[in-house]
Amino acid sequence: MKQEFMARGLAGMPDHRALELLLFFSIPQGDVNPLAHELVEQFGSLAGVFNATREQLLAVKGIGENTATLIQLMPALAGRYLEERSSFEGQLTDSWHFKELLMPLFFGARNEMVYVVCMDGKQKLISYRKLGEGVPDQVEVTGRQVVEAALACGATRVALAHNHVSGIAMCSAQDVHTTKYLAQLLRQVGVCLVDHFVIAEDEMVSMRESGYLTV
Repeated sequence: MKQEFMARGLAGMPDHRALELLLFFSIPQGDVNPLAHELVEQFGSLAGVFNATREQLLAVKGIGENTATLIQLMPALAGRYLEERSSFEGQLTDSWHFKELLMPLFFGARNEMVYVVCMDGKQKLISYRKLGEGVPDQVEVTGRQVVEAALACGATRVALAHNHVSGIAMCSAQDVHTTKYLAQLLRQVGVCLVDHFVIAEDEMVSMRESGYLTV
């Protein structure tokens, strides 16, 4: 299997075979094919295995601490790789610029998170930071946190982003209400909220392009 991977990568390799190859590195002795099949069957796909919690993985017979750690390490490393690979230092003028910057930050997230992107008057990136992380269907961030983050880095324009772990990239009524409130709050301190993005898996929705936010 190692030779197969070295020759062709993962192209054409089914999920259970790819997982079997990974399991070899934490369970070097014995046949891990049945375990790979069981994991994929129980969690639905390779992505489902990687998104499983530590408790869920340890509940599977044959999965120990080392194997659970290795499985959870994979999406974490992939997210770090994507973040560093897509580091963006130019002007954030189009949605695809924001998507390139933001998508790696939410890669493999199990809980809702909120990020703020701080920019200067020409929408050149100054910095970005996570404002909060909650539970799978909720995260709370105060208006004060958003304003303080913007002022701390001298931003005159900011964008917000949060994820929906449900996998549906759709702006809820609460999302729209909160965004309009924050836009007004930021305006009072001379900062423009240029957009608020909702991210789910590989999709991203812009509230400005959807007509919910006017700049």
